[in-house]
Amino acid sequence: MKIVDRTRGTKMKKTIFQITTALALLAAAGVANAADCKVTVGLVMELTGPAGEYGQAGAKSVEMAFRDINAAGGVHGCDLVTDTRDSQSQGNVAVDAATQLVQVKKVPAVIGGIISSVTIPILTSVTAPAKVVQISPAASSPTLTALGREGKTNGIFFRTITSDSLQGIAAAKYAIDKGFKKLAIIHVNSDFGVNMVAEFSKAYKALGGTIVSTTPYNEKQSSYASEVTAGMAGSPDGLYLVSTPVDGATIARTWISQGGPQKFLLNDGMNSPDFIDSVGADYLKDAYGTSSGTTPTPSTDYFNKNYKDFSGIEPTNPAADRAYDAGAIVGLALAIAGDDTSKLKDDIYKVVDPKGTPIYAGKDEFAKALGLIKEGKPIRYEGVIGPVSFDQYGDITGPFRLWKIADGKVTTDGELKMEDVAALKDKIK
Repeated sequence: MKIVDRTRGTKMKKTIFQITTALALLAAAGVANAADCKVTVGLVMELTGPAGEYGQAGAKSVEMAFRDINAAGGVHGCDLVTDTRDSQSQGNVAVDAATQLVQVKKVPAVIGGIISSVTIPILTSVTAPAKVVQISPAASSPTLTALGREGKTNGIFFRTITSDSLQGIAAAKYAIDKGFKKLAIIHVNSDFGVNMVAEFSKAYKALGGTIVSTTPYNEKQSSYASEVTAGMAGSPDGLYLVSTPVDGATIARTWISQGGPQKFLLNDGMNSPDFIDSVGADYLKDAYGTSSGTTPTPSTDYFNKNYKDFSGIEPTNPAADRAYDAGAIVGLALAIAGDDTSKLKDDIYKVVDPKGTPIYAGKDEFAKALGLIKEGKPIRYEGVIGPVSFDQYGDITGPFRLWKIADGKVTTDGELKMEDVAALKDKIK
């Protein structure tokens, strides 16, 4: 009599069920891992110190750009995240932070700093030697171009702001147009301040202006009375103040209290609600400034409508718009690079390929970009500040915004086109 093992079929079914269940769990784990994977980018921002207002806005802008790319699908299914360090507006602190990010965290790119006195030491001490891409949203010193020309950047540095060598010319033209005939200059004693004043002074004098005094100052002093006294020598008809909002407000208040003329020319970083509130709008009815300008695109509209809701910060903050673009460019370059980030500096140029399909800011546009990248097709990111094009030194060109303070707010007063600045530069030589 044949004995049938009726448990055999049951055991086999149980085994198949267990294998199927295990495979399903593994597949689910794979999906979870894909969703949980992250690509970390280093941020070194001036979250505190004299430039803290800029760095806070810059960090939020990068986070917003990464949020939008992640919502569009991320970098090969992975989320972009930031490892943000506070430079405290100090070069030595910034170098320590960048060293941690590059040497320990092994980030593929560093975004920052905001000011040149932070950006330059990061570049020369950390990112250039390590050949790690660095992009600054707001460091405008001509020294950064010079380092590129001298072959000291390894081609890894980029910035989304125009050089002060050009802004100085724009500021000089605007000063003459606004009737500044005799100026005193008080400026921060840093690479940024020294270079800005040098470029401005040459252009201003060539255009017929007179500089009665030039006085440098060191940051975070408790008093600037002696600098103001020196600046007022020669009876100027106005003050060109090259500073940051905190120190700048203290200097401006001292200038006013000592009887200086209430007519100011200001650098781009003084485009700040905090500066206006601290000095008082009633004393700034004759205050003018220049900033790296924008050529409006759909990205500009998107950013202006959405940034404050995301960050709680006004989109007019000097570092905000161009920091979003820095984040978007790095994020899209990482999508192009895939697993091989060794040539990320080349992929930065591919993000703004003149022959590529135009791409704008926001989730839907980034989804379009990621699809084109996957297909191997070129893209051209046209950012919040306009269509960006980097030269071999990582510099951009663009127009300059002319602004004034009216009713306690910064308002646009005009624009100086890049070709006009170039023509002035040729004339001044």
